[in-house]
Amino acid sequence: MDDTLDRIFAALADPTRRAILTMLLEDDMAVTDVALPFTISLAAVSKHLAVLAEAGLISQERRGRVKWCRLEFDRLREAGVWMQAFGLIESVDLDGFERFLAAELSAPEGQPGHHPAEEG
Repeated sequence: MDDTLDRIFAALADPTRRAILTMLLEDDMAVTDVALPFTISLAAVSKHLAVLAEAGLISQERRGRVKWCRLEFDRLREAGVWMQAFGLIESVDLDGFERFLAAELSAPEGQPGHHPAEEG
């Protein structure tokens, strides 16, 4: 699994490859269509596609004379599952923390969270 993750994250490290994956979220695409928005050569795009295919993030198949690319969601899911293990620490609710601090700062000394303005 470590070798697989290494290849996945190495492939994801490049912004061009991430852009290609984003494009493939929409639908399968011909290699020439994948290359259109980039200012690099078709050969350079093909090298990026080869890295993505090697990592298992995309698959390529010939349909007639055209080579098509397809996103492989299962491989992306594997990386996502691994990353979720680090999500055990929940993100901080900054708005809630700000409300907590305001309540603590406005409470009389010795009475946490006491709000005199709320009485009555």
